[in-house]
Amino acid sequence: MREELITSGRLNPNVDPYLEIWHWQIPLYLFLGGLAAGILFFASLYVILGKENEYRGAVRRAPIIVPFILAIGLGALFLDLRHKLFFWQLYTTIKLESPMSWGAWTLMAITPISIIWVAIHIQEYFPGWEWKNVILRDLNAFFLKNKVGLAWVTIVLSVILGIYTGILFSAFNARPLWNTSILGPLFLTSGLSAGAAAIILFAQSKKEKVVFAKIDIMLIVIELFLIIHMFMGFRASTQVQIDAADMFLGGAYTAPFWIFVVVLGMIVPAILELMELRHKKIPVYIPVVLVLFGSLMLRFIISYAGQMSRWLY
Repeated sequence: MREELITSGRLNPNVDPYLEIWHWQIPLYLFLGGLAAGILFFASLYVILGKENEYRGAVRRAPIIVPFILAIGLGALFLDLRHKLFFWQLYTTIKLESPMSWGAWTLMAITPISIIWVAIHIQEYFPGWEWKNVILRDLNAFFLKNKVGLAWVTIVLSVILGIYTGILFSAFNARPLWNTSILGPLFLTSGLSAGAAAIILFAQSKKEKVVFAKIDIMLIVIELFLIIHMFMGFRASTQVQIDAADMFLGGAYTAPFWIFVVVLGMIVPAILELMELRHKKIPVYIPVVLVLFGSLMLRFIISYAGQMSRWLY
């Protein structure tokens, strides 16, 4: 892992690795990657299920933001590189055992696919749109004809992208807080929750909003279960992992994590969505913003707290 970070320019080989700081770029990149994965997952899922017309917001409208958020995320990652001119070295080889290799190649594949997805649904935003170029028109017709196949490719890549955002941390064995298999499923679930929340803003019917509110509540419950399971695992493990958990159970990150991530980012929006399902008047953007905020803070806090945890020598 350290060698890969040095090659990509993320790590200075002449500096003590414990002094290396992952700034805002990495958590932002992981958040935007998870959000993009969540949106594309549900868009492709409802195409595969043959329910595209029932969930037009999820399939046709919400994905329009995905190429932009992926571009911002990749831009943030590029800014974080120390040796920016050597980023291409990640694409000179494929290492199946390397999370960074998986992430780089998955992003290379899913970014053009997200653009294609927007292109074939562009009439949703521009009803009179027609491709004047013959080649583009033929490509558009090809992808529309094979949309289900495209959806299968997209759903697989979105799951890989979503889980990779957590595995990238968990593969960094030098940090006890990150060295847990829970981070992959937790970040994947968080990304799906963020994607479901974002889709609510683009929903085209009351039914669609209700369905995604229910999905988001279910995902929040799963997130809470994974968080509890993660801390239980730490508390039953070695002393350094007990110390890592203690940062969230009375330590420096207790208030930020439980207030910003768990309470404001999960419990409060879940309650608001339940109230909305019971026909209470709740501005739709409030739970959406809270879920997105909680998802972002989860990555920032795990990123920063992980740098504080280390093995004892």
